[in-house]
Amino acid sequence: MPNAVDASTLLNDAAARQLANTTKTPPQWVGATPRWFVQLLPWTPVEAGVYRVNRVIDNKFAVQCSPELGSQLPTAFIDYEPKPREYLLNTVSTTVQVSTRISDLYRSPMDQVKEQLRIVVERLKEKQEDEMINNGSYGLINNVHDLMRVKPRNGRPMPDDLDELLARVWKEPAFFLAHPRAIAAFGRECTRRGVPPATVTLFGSPFITWRGVPLVPCDKLHMAGNKTDILLLRTGEQRRGVVGLFQPGLPGEVSPSLSVRLMGIDQRGVASYLVSLYCSAAILTEDALGALESVEVDLYYDYK
Repeated sequence: MPNAVDASTLLNDAAARQLANTTKTPPQWVGATPRWFVQLLPWTPVEAGVYRVNRVIDNKFAVQCSPELGSQLPTAFIDYEPKPREYLLNTVSTTVQVSTRISDLYRSPMDQVKEQLRIVVERLKEKQEDEMINNGSYGLINNVHDLMRVKPRNGRPMPDDLDELLARVWKEPAFFLAHPRAIAAFGRECTRRGVPPATVTLFGSPFITWRGVPLVPCDKLHMAGNKTDILLLRTGEQRRGVVGLFQPGLPGEVSPSLSVRLMGIDQRGVASYLVSLYCSAAILTEDALGALESVEVDLYYDYK
């Protein structure tokens, strides 16, 4: 057996770490989400911050198939909505302050200003997604037409309820949008009924589907106790669906509709940055958005 070594004659871990480089991660924020909703939504550039949705008044007019030779043809008249809705871009903004002494001295291996701004931009984008769903003026939840609202038959999100939603938004539906707990509850109901939903891969992640339409998780559909809503969207201008709105070409633009501008350095040596994100959403026709309202998400089953 080898002789025991005196530990006092060995270089210990604490001392050795004084000469070793520590591998660091960038700052990690637990509140960040994938924001699949804003990635799936088509975005339309807006000129001068205003987007007008012109609709046609749905009056009946005559059309004739294979008219007789020489017969008088019917006259069609298409009237426009006299007071179309206009959407103004909403501003999500904040300021970031960093001491120039800190940013000068402690800039390696990571730029302090860059990391501060990166986290702030993440927070603004989370707020953007929340506003697009819940804003009192243009948020999707608050702009579902009464005829496009569905109540669950038994409180829980059943396959029959999503079928009813598909029957409302039947013209080229793009995706369901739901809180992760609502999707889990729907999965349990499918399992209980013996019709496990198929999955599809989007953005490198698996999504369950119903009738071929993916259910996209989004925690911005808020919970009210044990209840939440499920949305179904048709998207895109060409399909007369839901579109996101943004302003291109902003001063200090770092990504579409997002700008970062240095506001100045005060006499304390503190640099201030203005971070602004401009956005809105528009529903081009009433049948582009439907909602399954107040589904319960806390029922579980004991399978035997």
